[in-house]
Amino acid sequence: MSRFLEARPDLKAGRYIAVTASLVCLAALPASAGKFGLGRPALPDEIAAWDVDVPPDGSGLPEGSGDVLTGEEIFAEKCAACHGDFAEGVGNWPKLAGGWDTLDHDDPVKTVGSYWPHATSVWDYINRSMPFGAAQTLSADEVYAVTAYILYSNDLVDDDFTLTDQNILEVRMPNREGFVVDDRQEAERHFWTDSPCMENCKTTVEITMRARTLDVTPETPSAAQPETAVPLLSDAAKAIEPVPDPELVAAGEKVFRKCKACHQVGKGAQSRSGPALNDVVGAPVAQVEGFRYSKAMSAAAADGLVWDEETLGTFLAKPKAFLKGTKMSFAGLRKAEDIAAVIAYLKAQSD
Repeated sequence: MSRFLEARPDLKAGRYIAVTASLVCLAALPASAGKFGLGRPALPDEIAAWDVDVPPDGSGLPEGSGDVLTGEEIFAEKCAACHGDFAEGVGNWPKLAGGWDTLDHDDPVKTVGSYWPHATSVWDYINRSMPFGAAQTLSADEVYAVTAYILYSNDLVDDDFTLTDQNILEVRMPNREGFVVDDRQEAERHFWTDSPCMENCKTTVEITMRARTLDVTPETPSAAQPETAVPLLSDAAKAIEPVPDPELVAAGEKVFRKCKACHQVGKGAQSRSGPALNDVVGAPVAQVEGFRYSKAMSAAAADGLVWDEETLGTFLAKPKAFLKGTKMSFAGLRKAEDIAAVIAYLKAQSD
């Protein structure tokens, strides 16, 4: 140390003390701490604090429960800013609902409902990583509730469902069988090489995907980009009686809870972020006075579009596909029976 100080006359006393203290600390570390002589084995309590992941079989899940309606409140407060009120996604933030039957498309919509294989994986991801910027601030019960709401948003559970550590494995995700074991380490071993190709290498480059498919190219109307075809409702879904069945109306009232954040019905209903929907079935599009409709909806009204049962049902199935440019952020209703029930409920609503 003295020779070091002689070589560095600018080293002040305070710096000398700091260097000496550091050397003493390093020398005092136990030899059992590892080959570098740094640190120590983690204690069981320290490991437990970090070991919070939950595998697909649910091992490690804490006791707890949360219902859909509680989850909706938590989601609106802590998640909707990024993922939308209906889990439909905001801007480039991920969509959590919808995307059904798109996994074989060039641009699949991978959501919890269309892609994720296990409800336990949803719980685990939320518990470890969400909300964005405040990870691991939710209690176990809050995570169960938010998970329940996301499942409900994908029509996987009913609105009165309560998710618990005892029943989460009973939730069957649609894409559960859509995954295979990753065996590339063995199956593709013959492709691996220790050195890069330097001669007789591949001379051409094949384009396997274009930016338009990846959603990074601005959308411009063209013949090469036709609008997505929307399937019409089945005959069973369209067969709504002139006088709605009371049971069907009651079922529609339950489904309409997904719409109440934006739309009001019944006596005294007023427009909110969406127009009031009294007497909407059979009425011309964009007919609520004082409500500011999107340009797309106003154009549809100018073309004479009417909300008959078939048109309304097709719109409810996939709003953005049916009318590009609509301000309706809801992803749509997946089940034909839910669409039929909502239409029956709306037919029963008037001022």
